[in-house]
Amino acid sequence: MRTLVWSDLDAGGRAAALARPAARRDAAMHEAVRGIVADIAARGWDALCEHAVRIDKAAPERVPVAVAAEEARRRLTTEQLRAMQLAVANIEAFHAAARPADVAVETMPGLNVRKIWRAIDTVGLYIPGGATPLFSTLMMLAVPARVAGVGRIVVVTPPRPGGGVSNALAVAAELCGIDAIWTVGGAQAIAALAVGAGAIPRCDKICGPGNAWVAEAKTRVAAMAGGPAIDLPAGPSELMVVADASADPATVAADLLGQAEHDAQAQVLLVTTKAALADRVAALLPALAADLPRRAIATAALANARVIRVANLADAVAVANAYAPEHLSLAVADAEALLPDIRNAGAVFAGPRAAESFADYLAGSSHVLPTDGAARAHGGIDVHSFMKAMTVQTVSAPAARRIAGPAATLARLEGLEAHARAADLRLGSGA
Repeated sequence: MRTLVWSDLDAGGRAAALARPAARRDAAMHEAVRGIVADIAARGWDALCEHAVRIDKAAPERVPVAVAAEEARRRLTTEQLRAMQLAVANIEAFHAAARPADVAVETMPGLNVRKIWRAIDTVGLYIPGGATPLFSTLMMLAVPARVAGVGRIVVVTPPRPGGGVSNALAVAAELCGIDAIWTVGGAQAIAALAVGAGAIPRCDKICGPGNAWVAEAKTRVAAMAGGPAIDLPAGPSELMVVADASADPATVAADLLGQAEHDAQAQVLLVTTKAALADRVAALLPALAADLPRRAIATAALANARVIRVANLADAVAVANAYAPEHLSLAVADAEALLPDIRNAGAVFAGPRAAESFADYLAGSSHVLPTDGAARAHGGIDVHSFMKAMTVQTVSAPAARRIAGPAATLARLEGLEAHARAADLRLGSGA
């Protein structure tokens, strides 16, 4: 881990210290994604199959969940099944409580304005995976979508060697009320969800995290004329740990490794007031990573890891707000004291017992969070992500007579005479 002293850095040095890995801005990758999206938009299913076979060595397959889940339940342990059920129950409880209520306001006598919420009709969910499918991401997306009342949920995930879906993914899908999963991944899956391809329907919104190719494809399809909405920039994972002298080095190191094993492009940063803590964490990482099944991935991510030493926790908070991490762990003696000043983070884990791992699986909030600094303006996925609000205006006759004149005046002030005349016509509204 490279160590930097925040007070020694100028503006350029600080920007470099908080820069994301350059691979996320690879021009060649962006051009390749553009070609995939354009080809599938033009040729549909045939193009989708060609790109899927070329990239993932398998054509898209629709896997019915009921059949897969029946077999999967026999292969999972009781402990595993109960843990998954607990996760779904907690996620549902959180998002059901957060579901927005309709609002009605009488802005003046007789003038009523309402905000009413409706679920999005068709939503596509991208589930990272392949050899290690993230069944937890399916739960984090599908449960709030169901709570919102989405009519049709289309799930895609990269194919596994040998086909089908993993036992855990099949059971998670069943618990979330999903009837089928399409085994197709990458930019080609995002393009299919955006425009429709074969039996894969066009989706009104696409949600879910992925690698840099998936993140770029989501951005590109959202910019298409008539393209789908997307949830948020959700690319390779990030964790910033803010730690003081009270932090346990082994716990900090374990948390950093938990993010590093996600993806070679994942980014982990330690911001600390104590040089000795940073040294101890750096010394622990190689041994803790040595027996990880995904050691090579974690090691590659750690090559981009860095330590930022600060003079005090106020500076640490300033660094966190500047970076706007996907995940922010406050491994400090009094995390609550720092919370009022934290403005930019996808999710905050306050105190030594609050683990990012808990949030990844069963705390209740979704682990699909903004990356690449998007936490400055975005929050994570929640039930609102699968709904949209409409406003409704109702006006009594007396109210129409009172507001028609002022409305016409404002319209003419902007030079919009047709607007003004439409308002004037309401002056004669009956009682």
